Parts: sequence; C-alpha cells; structure tokens
Amino acid sequence: MRVEEIRGKRFSVIGGARSGLAVARLLKAHHGQVFLSEQAPLENMTRARMELELLEIPFEFGAHTLRVLDADAVVLSPGVPSDAPIVQQARARGRELLSELEVASWFCTGPIIAITGTNGKTTTATLTGRLFSDARIPSAVAGNIGEAFSEIVDDLQEEAVAVVEVSSFQLDHIRVFRPKVAVVLNITPDHLDRYENSFEKYVAAKNRIFENQCTGDVLIYNDDDEVTRAQVLKDAPGGVRLLAFSQRQTVDEGAYLDNQRLVTVLDGKRTNVIEAKAVSIPGAHNLSNAMAATLAAQVLGISPASVRATLKNFRGVEHRLELVCEADGVMYVNDSKATNVESVWYALQSFTSPIVLLLGGRDKGNDYRRLEVLVKKHCRAIVAIGESAAKVCSSFERLVPVDMASNMEDAVQQSARLAQPGDVVLLSPACASFDWFNDYEHRGRVFKTLVSRLHR
Repeated sequence: MRVEEIRGKRFSVIGGARSGLAVARLLKAHHGQVFLSEQAPLENMTRARMELELLEIPFEFGAHTLRVLDADAVVLSPGVPSDAPIVQQARARGRELLSELEVASWFCTGPIIAITGTNGKTTTATLTGRLFSDARIPSAVAGNIGEAFSEIVDDLQEEAVAVVEVSSFQLDHIRVFRPKVAVVLNITPDHLDRYENSFEKYVAAKNRIFENQCTGDVLIYNDDDEVTRAQVLKDAPGGVRLLAFSQRQTVDEGAYLDNQRLVTVLDGKRTNVIEAKAVSIPGAHNLSNAMAATLAAQVLGISPASVRATLKNFRGVEHRLELVCEADGVMYVNDSKATNVESVWYALQSFTSPIVLLLGGRDKGNDYRRLEVLVKKHCRAIVAIGESAAKVCSSFERLVPVDMASNMEDAVQQSARLAQPGDVVLLSPACASFDWFNDYEHRGRVFKTLVSRLHR
C-alpha cells in the first residue's frame, strides 16, 4: 500500500505494547482508520489506554474480538504469533496480514540497512548506527533493538539512513519491505516454537530480509556460517550485490582477515581497515559483527578512516558482554542478552581468563552439549540460576563444580566466593529471563546492582 492510499483505509492493530502503539499512532497520523486490540487486561495497560484515548483511537483490552476483522488490513506486533486464533481468523477472511516493520517501511524515504541473525543483531545495529553518527551522516537506529521503526520513521530527514535491527518475527508478514543493504549475520536454531519446531521454516523467515531486493541493492552475509552462505547463494535475487565477510578465508568482494588485519575489498579496491586487536569490543564473534558493520558503512560512503576511529572507540551495548566492574582482581561481565546456547558459546571464547559462569533461567529446550568442551576448557565453576538450575547442574556437574543459587543475590555472592584474582564472573544465561525477571534487561540491571553493592 502506498502512503497516499492510507487515508480512509481501515487497519486493525493486534498488540498494544511498544510496536503496536507506535504503528497505530503512525497510521492515525496519516489518516488511516485504526482500531487496536490487546489481549492483556485493561488494568495492565494504563499507559496504552491513556495514549489511545488521547489519540482517539478505538481499542479493546482483555481479549481479541471479531471487531478485529472489520478492517482492510491487520497489522501484527512482533510478539503476536502467526498461529494465534485471531490471526488465523483474519487469514481465513482474506484480510491482508502486515508486520509493523512492513508498514513503517512505507514511510521511509532514505536508505534502509536491515540487520538480522540469530546472534549479534543488537551489537551490529548499534555499531552501524555509531559509524554513521560519528561520520556526521543523518541516521537513526530502530527496530528490534529498542524504539520501534514506526516510532522514528516520520521524524527522519528525507535521505537519512535507517539502521533497523530485524527479527524473524518482524519479517513474517512483510510484503514490499526492501532494504538498500541487508545483513545476515548467522542462523542457528532459536524460537523454533514459533515455526512449528522447524529449523527450515525459521531459516526461511530470516531470509525474507532480502527477498524484495533487486539490482543496485547490497546483501552482506557471513561466509563462515554454512547455513547462511548456502541460503544466500541459493536464494539471493539476481542483480543484488553480494558481499561476504569471513575470518577463515579471503573473499573476492567483502571483508576478511589478513595477518590479523580487517581488510575490505570493494570494487576491486583493497583497504586495510584496522588491526583486529584494535577493535574495542571483545570476542571473535564481535570481530565478525564489526566486519558486517564496516561493509554496510563503506558501501554507503563512509571513509575507512572514519570507520577505523569508531571501531577503536565503540564500547558495545548494555547487556552484551558489558564490563560491570573489576574488584579484588575479578572482572564482572553482564551478558544477560545471551538467551540461547549459541550466544554463550561465543561468550565463553571471549576471555582468556578462567570464568565463573552464571547459567540458567527459563529454558527453551536447550541442548547444552554444544558448550561442554568450552566449559571444561574455560570455566572454573558454574553457578546455576533460575528454573533450569537443576538441568544446568545435571548437564555440567561432571565437568566442573556447579553450585545452585536460590536467587540472583545468592548467585552473585556465590560467584564472588568462587572467583579468584584474575578470573571473570560472567552472567551469560543461555535462557529466557521470565522466571525471576521481567526481561533480560531487568535481569542484567539487577545483576549489575548486586555486583556494585557487593564491592562498595
């Protein structure tokens, strides 16, 4: 739907949290007829109710009724699964299903850099945004990372760059969403409950990020990730410029390591961007993230010198291998955003010092065998937390000492007792946070507060 066609069209928005409110507000501002439906009870949605009343957007809370179907299109917040009964009813009635990402993209007049991957999206999107900000190029970062794309798109300057972190959920119901630059970092099993426990369907959802690209667009992908490479080479649209990044081998066009230097090759021109050890964020996975961000920046005109300066000074993002403090010779690191096994696999390789690992939470069907070799090699001990503490204990007690904690305060105190000078205490849970906390951010903040109190 073109922007000029929105006036008078009827939209039902399902979901009253951040993304749902943002897209409802955007459509209303452009003269769409909007109705919002949220299944959470009214008493839990006070802020949303006040805003909707102020905007004169009709709404319902507590259940999704058939009023949702009285619309030309139904817009889904990312948290709404495609198999929800109301979504199935809308599909059966022939209503067009759209994601919030899709709708927001209609209003973006400048280039979009869309970044997806099972792990690393937040760091790469934040770093990419910093590269443009430091180069004084008008830009904004949005999407799965924080502010919804719908929240910021109307305020962007005409040719400003939109850096959008994109989840598979946001891609499920796109139609014409077309990024100028698409980035696929990696694809490993996650969120399979939303895809009928099918990894193939999850992969297909991720790869929708480039399905509408055409000649002149750029697709940046991780050549070291077998699934990503195979899917890109099989499904990338003709005419799209493919840029690979790799730490294992040289590439014809893209980024790679040469004698521990990050090198790019674009249009036949080779550039030594930076020494790998000078990249400020730790870990091999973050070097890959830096490669992807570097390519996105360079293809849109940012100089290697500017990229180099940012890579030397970028300190990462909150809850992603975030240094909390160093006390009594022990480094405390908050990696609360590590909500799957793959994230922890990367985290354990980011330090050369012995690690006391805080692991556990609401389990999503984790198979911890992937971590066994690294735990045995890098961990002094594990402190098991959350609902899955018993599973963590049984998975690793034959490899390293494992203690179970009754709450996060107990976990921090135990980890401090177990750690020795020169060690790292690492919160990298591999699990969701909804047993003890509201979300991973809440978990990370509590961890940081308790660490700070411990060492006052």
